[in-house]
Amino acid sequence: MSALVDARNVHSIRRDFTQIAVFLALVWVIFALDRVLPLERLGLIPRDAGGLVGILAMPFLHADLAHLMANSVPLAVTLLLLAGSRANSGAIVLLIVVIGGAALWLLGRGGVRHIGASGLVFGLIAFHIFAGVFERRLQSLVITGVVGLLYASTLLRGVLPMQPGVSWDGHLFGALAGALVALLSARLLREQARAPVARP
Repeated sequence: MSALVDARNVHSIRRDFTQIAVFLALVWVIFALDRVLPLERLGLIPRDAGGLVGILAMPFLHADLAHLMANSVPLAVTLLLLAGSRANSGAIVLLIVVIGGAALWLLGRGGVRHIGASGLVFGLIAFHIFAGVFERRLQSLVITGVVGLLYASTLLRGVLPMQPGVSWDGHLFGALAGALVALLSARLLREQARAPVARP
């Protein structure tokens, strides 16, 4: 778990941009493949053994172009904002996907196939908002403010069971996973800051 953060690891948008571009390109390539292959059947189905693969596959699967576009822009924004943090971007994304997906598989609505990157998007929004609160660093607080202005209303609306055909429970568990990962990373940063420095 210590790989989640590194107090000395302040990475940059330039360094992370390639990885983000590859990740987003992969989402689009899989969407294109899904037009000719039945990949949507790999979506997450709560409490179904066959739906377990959806924990990792769900963020790459989208119903149509509008669904993909609606997730791509906030996904790009929230991933780019991770570049200014002291967190390991890959670990943050993986933990949100696994924790949020596992919670959805265990507790989500049965008989529904969940697809889309919105659980990850909501997890990243919550991570950015809560990281500022937990870390109390100026940079994190600025990112919290930016994300709050851009997406706070989306976060609040998206976790309510009001929109038919929308995975509101996927949004909810994604957001809870993001808040939990923000808490874990803030605690690890505080522990690293208190740890004695060994001198050769």
